[in-house]
Amino acid sequence: MKRLRCGTAPEPGCLQAWAAECEALAGRWRAARGSAYGGAAAAARQLRGAFGELLLQMRGLPPALPMMPLELTVLYNSLLFVMGTSDCAIKGEAEGIRQGLLRVLEACGTSGQDPSTQKLWQKVLQEVTVEELQAPLHRLGALQAAWWLATSCLQNIIDLFRLLSSAEDPERAPCRAEKNELLTLLKAWRTPAEEASVSLVQSTEDLKETLCTAAAFLQGLQELEAGNLSTTLCLLQEAAGGFCSKRVLAQIYVCLGCCAQRMGKPQTALQHLKQALQVDFQCHPALSHTAAVYHELGETDAELQALYLLYEAVEKNPPSATSSSTYFLIRAELLVNTPILASLLRHHHPSEVKYLLAQRCLRDGRVADAVEHYLDFLSLLQEGLQQQVPLDGGSPLPRIPEVSLEAASALEQDGRHQDSLTVCDEVISRTTNLIPKIIQVEEKLEQPECASLETGLAGGLLSQKRESLCCLTWRAAAYLHQGWVWSKLGKGKEAIMQFSRCLNDLLRFQPRGCGVEPAESLLPEVKVLQKIRLLSLIGRGMQFLEQEKHKEALLDFQHGLQISPDDPAAASYLVQVLWKLNRKEEAADYWQKYLESPAGEDGQQERQGRHFPLYLDSCLKQATFPQNESLARCIQDYLRTTRQDSSR
Repeated sequence: MKRLRCGTAPEPGCLQAWAAECEALAGRWRAARGSAYGGAAAAARQLRGAFGELLLQMRGLPPALPMMPLELTVLYNSLLFVMGTSDCAIKGEAEGIRQGLLRVLEACGTSGQDPSTQKLWQKVLQEVTVEELQAPLHRLGALQAAWWLATSCLQNIIDLFRLLSSAEDPERAPCRAEKNELLTLLKAWRTPAEEASVSLVQSTEDLKETLCTAAAFLQGLQELEAGNLSTTLCLLQEAAGGFCSKRVLAQIYVCLGCCAQRMGKPQTALQHLKQALQVDFQCHPALSHTAAVYHELGETDAELQALYLLYEAVEKNPPSATSSSTYFLIRAELLVNTPILASLLRHHHPSEVKYLLAQRCLRDGRVADAVEHYLDFLSLLQEGLQQQVPLDGGSPLPRIPEVSLEAASALEQDGRHQDSLTVCDEVISRTTNLIPKIIQVEEKLEQPECASLETGLAGGLLSQKRESLCCLTWRAAAYLHQGWVWSKLGKGKEAIMQFSRCLNDLLRFQPRGCGVEPAESLLPEVKVLQKIRLLSLIGRGMQFLEQEKHKEALLDFQHGLQISPDDPAAASYLVQVLWKLNRKEEAADYWQKYLESPAGEDGQQERQGRHFPLYLDSCLKQATFPQNESLARCIQDYLRTTRQDSSR
């Protein structure tokens, strides 16, 4: 083929052949795009390569004005397929647009340095006045905006559409300082009239509508992340009325539901989440957010029903959402990719939902149901399906030993004592080799100025020590649970042995710090260890009381009160054992100090339990001092008699 000089047109036969091939490829796409999703996607991948090859043929010639309208059309179609068959925007599209603009300038006889993309657009729109190139350039501008939208470069889009608006009507001043300038510019942009001979695989009007919807959606998410909820609501409602697939519309409704929930409007949130499911019944995040709203409302039955439905849905593991509607290459879902959206639309694995069901049932006292769900979850692990457990930070799953301890707690409450002991044995065996003989770590939280220690070797060492601390916590908790199980079974000797093992285990932790740290500054692991030590001392002391070993019981309760001076259970048992030892004056002093206002004891005990892991709840309940009106009357009579004697 004869190569032409710059500025001269290629042979008419070449243009006709390229135009015919472009039309043929576009025709193939029009026939395929209405077929099933898989068929359209396969056709798109094939046509991506075909349009790419055609573009390479055309770029084998120097740029010339007569060929530029067709070349820009082929470039537009080629990039549509590149973007439409990618999971997200890639650098290649931006470079393809850039090369197209440079060839336009070269065809017009304009040369110069290679400026930035924004300045390149400005130069092209200001210097290229050929009428036949205006529509192709506007189409390419819309495609550039789509790429910038996918990469969240919103200001670049605003600048570009100001230029496009000025190119359309030089007399009209570009709108500025609008409440939402981006949407205003996109809506005001007049798409170029399409000639019948132009073979486009997606019209500019469709692309414009997609841009408007995606821009409103993206900005709504940004405002949601910033906490501007009223603005979020307006933008997401704008997006919901736009041009998008059912899948994206359902996602927008989910985001509207989350916005309403944060605004303190749970019923409105539920309405939006219901809309999401009506639009796309495979929108699993709508079910998980519905469960969260019901949890916030305290409607446990409705929450559990939503979780059951979610579990059934995710267990079937349906294929990715498909659409029977026409397949569009540039779609809103390709242009809106942000971390907050990924977080809001996070898909739960069956193991996560199964755990949530178990946890909610246990918290609500539905022990039999909780046991069933916990055993289902643990059986998944025993079958070698550990890969089913997600490891990302957004998962509601705690560490596996914690789940096992919760299961042990549920089994114990359900009267399945031997099973509870077995699960605890499993926790003990799996953590034993992970705990050093001595664990020395600062018991308080690091100050902000010391945050740099979290990095590098020091940070790694600290993380390793805290991991050892976690393992120690789990094993001690397992011994603690076994102590309470043996107590329920009336096996005092075995109970004391397990409580003692727990206390001896906790001696491995040697905190480094000066004096007594305030509770709020302690590491979370240290707080839990202190509570486990207290519960173990109370449990062992109770067993000593039953065996009438009052002096041993006294030491445990005194030690417990030293660990937690405000604990009503430790104070109550201390008063009881002092009274039994006939140390009535000391008993009365402690009673006056800690227990003279018994109405607040239960509330205080409940508040204390809220700050600790779920697996300790059953231990906290068993450690509660039973109501003993007889002891209270005896102490009150003693105090009254003492006052009368002193007044004589």
